[in-house]
Amino acid sequence: MKVDWYSLEAELALWRQEGLSLPLWWRDDDAITTTPQLERLTQLSDALGLPVHLAVIPRNADHALADYVQAHSALVPVVHGWAHQNHAPAAEKKAEFRLHRPLPEIMKDAKAGLDRLTTLFGHRLRPLFVPPWNRIAPEVVQILPTLGFTTLSTATPRKIAQPAPGLDQVNTHLDPIDWRGTRGLVAPDQLVAQTVDLLRNRRLAHADNAEPFGYLTHHLVHDDEIWTFTHDFLRRLLDGPTTLWTAPETLRRPQ
Repeated sequence: MKVDWYSLEAELALWRQEGLSLPLWWRDDDAITTTPQLERLTQLSDALGLPVHLAVIPRNADHALADYVQAHSALVPVVHGWAHQNHAPAAEKKAEFRLHRPLPEIMKDAKAGLDRLTTLFGHRLRPLFVPPWNRIAPEVVQILPTLGFTTLSTATPRKIAQPAPGLDQVNTHLDPIDWRGTRGLVAPDQLVAQTVDLLRNRRLAHADNAEPFGYLTHHLVHDDEIWTFTHDFLRRLLDGPTTLWTAPETLRRPQ
């Protein structure tokens, strides 16, 4: 796989010239237990010096994962819904936390996710909520702080920094997987061009550079090209100028 990184490196050079810094974070979804893929993710995180926020599915997460995370400080566990179960009708896009069932039932699942992962991970858990498929109803967003969450993460640049009182939004912006096609790597030139556009908009103050730039992976389904691109892409961002972001530790007191 050959990738032309010139345009990205040129954009980052402009950031350095202008004294700017890109806040950067990494999210990886769908963890349940230890696997060879998780070990590879951990090794890559350690090699890059970039923590990875591990979005864990609470209902199915096991103690082996908890023990593994405890032994690897670069893994930052966060809450990935409850069961990663689709409740939308066939004609709609998949969702677990849109209003396809009563709000009290949805609220119960979100709280159960936080409680179970707090039991598994203790103080290592960050109260960041990642709705499966990056979809969530506005009504559900409003209740997240009352359950103890401090941060919400979906996809694409955020529209507002705080979608509910006491709740920050920090999204992901680049996903290297071609979900609707080959399920392999998106054309690298397309990924590079997309990143350059996002960074240029931030540099020119057309987009919110206070929001950490999020790279999204799914370690369980990566092929070698995705692993290689992820290493090479993040390595270039980390060469600067970047500032690493990790989710805050403080749990909100439920209301």
